[in-house]
Amino acid sequence: MSWDDDVTADVNDELFWDPKVDSAAIAVSADDGTVTLRGTVGSLREKREAQKAAQRVFGVISVNNQLKVRLLDGQGRADSDLRGLVLQALMLDSLVPTTVDAKVTDGFVTLTGTVDWQYQRDEADLVASNIAGALEVFNEIGIAPSAPNLADMEDSITKAFKRNAAVDADGIQLSTIDGAVTVKGTVRSWAERDEAIAAAWAAPGVTSVRDDLMIKY
Repeated sequence: MSWDDDVTADVNDELFWDPKVDSAAIAVSADDGTVTLRGTVGSLREKREAQKAAQRVFGVISVNNQLKVRLLDGQGRADSDLRGLVLQALMLDSLVPTTVDAKVTDGFVTLTGTVDWQYQRDEADLVASNIAGALEVFNEIGIAPSAPNLADMEDSITKAFKRNAAVDADGIQLSTIDGAVTVKGTVRSWAERDEAIAAAWAAPGVTSVRDDLMIKY
């Protein structure tokens, strides 16, 4: 078997192993470490969980998620009803500020507004994606830090990398311009990549993070 055949088999096994994913209608292919997922799933959350499962597999460099959300009878909602459910869920989550709004078109949710931190943006995206009936979530929330501190941003992020046992700081390089951070270099897994990007976003004053990291096994 080729390397891609092994990756495909391992991703299939991981999808089957994950109880949050119904792998019966998912087809997997791999090309030089790039995994493509095709087929249908019952919810947007399941689509995202399938991608996470694929990213956990050794040898996977990137995931092209082409899964389609196909709602079961009775799960479809009018756009106005879906928007109301999304807004209510956002309001009930203490991590999401009231500056976040949502609109819905044909089951596709678009999040707008501004927040101070990336974690708030991520939380709003997670909350919206968990609402039954949502086919996809487009996150257009902007980040407007209330008190940017650009002077020691690069040093602070570098120290965060070194504190994190899951990150090999020696393989990562940083550059910052007016709150925009670029992270490049090599990491050993998707998990390490996620840790590095999360650490970069956590620095005060960061408005965007460009991920130029390469996964090398």
